[in-house]
Amino acid sequence: MQKQSGFTVIEIIVVIIICITVGVLFTQQKANIEKVDRDRQRKTAINAMYYSLEEVYYRANNTYPAKIDKTILPSMDPALFIDPDGKSLNDTESDYHYSPLNCEGNTCRSYTLRTVLENEADYIKKSVH
Repeated sequence: MQKQSGFTVIEIIVVIIICITVGVLFTQQKANIEKVDRDRQRKTAINAMYYSLEEVYYRANNTYPAKIDKTILPSMDPALFIDPDGKSLNDTESDYHYSPLNCEGNTCRSYTLRTVLENEADYIKKSVH
């Protein structure tokens, strides 16, 4: 009688199931990490806009602008006006929104900055003055 060496069908099926499980868990974790990173990018952009408005624009003008972009806030990196999906600030589908309040012409007394996050509630910053 000869003894055959190799794997049984059950052993192969168990290994395949383990590999599929590990693959699914890896994919889910990777997607979660990417969501957290996009949320972090969104918060960073809103914070940069906020500090540029408060520390640079308001100090120079004692008001807030009716709209913001890279020409009005040159102290900010222009890439931060574009959300992780490639949409510019205040585009209809953008995650970034600037809402000026109490405006007369091109000058406003306050504003709200908002971004839509994937894992948390909306991130909102309001004017200080």
